[in-house]
Amino acid sequence: MADTGGEVKVLGFAGSLRKGSYNRAALQTARELLPPGMTLEIFDLAPIPLFNEDVEREGFPSAVMEFKKHIAAADALLIATPEYNYSIPGVLKNAIDWASRPPGQSPLMGKPLAFMGASTGYFGTSRAQYHLRQVCVTLNMHPVNSPEVFISGAASKFDESGRLTDTMFRDGISKLLQALQEWTIRLRGA
Repeated sequence: MADTGGEVKVLGFAGSLRKGSYNRAALQTARELLPPGMTLEIFDLAPIPLFNEDVEREGFPSAVMEFKKHIAAADALLIATPEYNYSIPGVLKNAIDWASRPPGQSPLMGKPLAFMGASTGYFGTSRAQYHLRQVCVTLNMHPVNSPEVFISGAASKFDESGRLTDTMFRDGISKLLQALQEWTIRLRGA
């Protein structure tokens, strides 16, 4: 982990490229609700190209190098994922695939992280988050198990400016951030 002091530096990113993305808005909400001693930098995945081993052999693209640098500098990650067809979106899986390279040298390995997600559907992003947990197993990442934040019916939970107005989900994000902070600090001492 990048920092051994009391502060927890978190890198957040959303698996959605849409300007009005509820998941990007959820990350902005997280920034409002940070507990003392925690910071959150939000990274945009849009510049990361599709993974291609031929491109990798020629050298990592600058957007990928920048992403990996930010991951390495963070103490923990916060991933906001939509749910597409019962799973994680390709843009998120693609970014993780790039960051996992080369095998055995990924800045993702051993990283504490938390998930949340917003969807217009009834189940929020529960299925996508469970698939994301499976992806993280092979990278030896350490996810927070509880609480879980599945923002369902997102169209009615955010206002026109993208602010999350639902107090139950705001409270859930706040508790998730506190759990991530405690988990990260605990893993530092392990």
